[in-house]
Amino acid sequence: MTPSDMVLTRQGLRFAGRKWPCTIGRGGVQADKREGDGATPVGVHRIVGLLYRPDRMAKPVDWAVPIRPGDLWSDDPGHEDYNLMVRAPYPHSHETLRRADPLYDLVLLTDWNWPYAERGRGSAIFLHRWRRPGFPTEGCIAFRPDHLRRIVEMIRYETRFIVPVSLT
Repeated sequence: MTPSDMVLTRQGLRFAGRKWPCTIGRGGVQADKREGDGATPVGVHRIVGLLYRPDRMAKPVDWAVPIRPGDLWSDDPGHEDYNLMVRAPYPHSHETLRRADPLYDLVLLTDWNWPYAERGRGSAIFLHRWRRPGFPTEGCIAFRPDHLRRIVEMIRYETRFIVPVSLT
């Protein structure tokens, strides 16, 4: 591990010399992640992108990409676009990235099962804001909005996000 790694612990995310409170998937931490299990996958993941809502905030860092109306994320394991950003109209199962609530106003993308997705292994693992403290995600990692913003300012493209097997 390097000092720039983000490491998930039972007490939160260890990064930049401190622990950041966070929530994980409703399915806990799993070594054998599957689509729909709500689990956060074990592994060494890289941060490979950053999405933000330009109508709700200024561009947070130079490598951030705006979420536009019609931006979706395919979570349909039976489709060739599985675990990729797609555009509406999209008739297959997907998540809307430009949501009415602020959950995805700022989203760090990991390389979990990406860019060459193994069907059924689970779609995107994002780092995003939480609904409220302690409320689980569908497998993502969620933070207080101000903490997420600070983390975004400190990381770099391909920062490692580590979920140790000891958390299973």
